Amino acid sequence: MDSVTQIALGAAVGEAVLGHRVGRKAALWGAVCGTLPDLDVLVPFADPVAAFTYHRSFSHSLVMLALLTPLMVWLIRRFHPADAHHRTGWYLLVYLAFATHVLLDSSTIYGTQIFWPLDNTPMTWGSLFIIDPLFTLPLFAGLAAVILARRNPLRGYRVNAAMLTLSTLYLAWSFGAKFHAQGVAREALAEQDIAHRKLVTLAAPFNTVLWRFVAMGDSAYYSGWYSLLDGDRQVAFTRHESRTELLEGIDDHWPVARLRWFTKGFYGVSQEGDEVVISDLRMGVEGAYV
Repeated sequence: MDSVTQIALGAAVGEAVLGHRVGRKAALWGAVCGTLPDLDVLVPFADPVAAFTYHRSFSHSLVMLALLTPLMVWLIRRFHPADAHHRTGWYLLVYLAFATHVLLDSSTIYGTQIFWPLDNTPMTWGSLFIIDPLFTLPLFAGLAAVILARRNPLRGYRVNAAMLTLSTLYLAWSFGAKFHAQGVAREALAEQDIAHRKLVTLAAPFNTVLWRFVAMGDSAYYSGWYSLLDGDRQVAFTRHESRTELLEGIDDHWPVARLRWFTKGFYGVSQEGDEVVISDLRMGVEGAYV
């Protein structure tokens, strides 16, 4: 998800875990921990493919973040000796801020290697777009209540908890909406007799009502859209050619093999001048893929 959402989520989690005991310091450190994993964008990788595919790997690993948690707790307790006795609470705050960041990112389609280095399979649930106001705004509402409720901190704490719950319920809704849309897509592919090897269902930008589909054939791929507000279950799939023959002889070339692995097979191949272009069909739209 976008950095603003991750900061808000970390702050909301921090407030929910320890805000009633240490005050606003909980939200502050939750925000810090909520944004730390994304600092891997500052790592100078050797090439664009490495930067694209190693993002959300080691920095988003539940294993590595568990190892980082004691260091963060030690640092926090040094900054706030008066609250150092809340050791268990700080541990819970830090790791939950880390873990919720990772799991929220896994709900997008980019690919988050949550078990690195034990298993580097990218998790790509695809139930949320990378920016979704309906998930983010309740978090801001809860944090605003914390800031404004100076005379009654407990009220702010409770409102924040309620808004965090609301965002979580929206996330749960997104999975239900995705599975429904995916069922519609499978029906449409069968009715239109479209042979395909795999199908991915993706949330459209900024919402969980409109869904995009990409179905992979042997020499082409098919894209389609479906809205939960549609009066029927029809999906108009469009066929797009993919020049996979251009990869013959370079299949084992590291950038090619790496992108094929990272995209989980959802890639298109085209030629622009003398260059062979591999596009991640899960990100972007026709004519403007990553």
